[in-house]
Amino acid sequence: MKINLAALQIASVLALGGCTVLPPQPAPAPRGGTATPAPKPQLPAPPPRPSPPQPQAPRTDAANWRDLPQTPGSWTYSADNTGSAVRFGQPGAAPLLVIRCDRTRPAIIAQRAGFGAGAVPATITTSSTLRRLTATPTASAAQNAAVPFEITFAVRDPLLDAIAFSRGRFMLEMGGAQTLVLPVWSEVGRVIEDCR
Repeated sequence: MKINLAALQIASVLALGGCTVLPPQPAPAPRGGTATPAPKPQLPAPPPRPSPPQPQAPRTDAANWRDLPQTPGSWTYSADNTGSAVRFGQPGAAPLLVIRCDRTRPAIIAQRAGFGAGAVPATITTSSTLRRLTATPTASAAQNAAVPFEITFAVRDPLLDAIAFSRGRFMLEMGGAQTLVLPVWSEVGRVIEDCR
């Protein structure tokens, strides 16, 4: 029996054609209902945008005040019948700060020239303490003229000891005046002790 080669080739092609793989078909929808759509692939959420940096005013707080340049000048001690005082400044110029022992009150007074007609906020910073205070004017101000402001302390106020024993310097900030970064010399402690 002769096998027709052409017929054999056709038969084998037809047999192989029946072996094709079909992609899976979705299951038929249940009768009387609707088909549930296939879930869409979830994309990862975008990372949150960083908030823009907030502008910050220059700070002279306990974290960085020791890096500020020291105010030029030196302390000078003097005494009289009512007490004693130390003055900080440069020779021949008005003092930038006066610390007085006033035995007539008794009190210790820090006096600083500034601008304004009413009480202003003040802050004293030492190596161990930061305290917010109020400075009050002792005279009425002429237009655009500096007036003396005072901060009064009880003679046993612990802030005075913090000033006298601060490591090398202390700082005085007062509204309407330049910030002072002052050296701690023995004269400051001497005035404090004069009132005790």
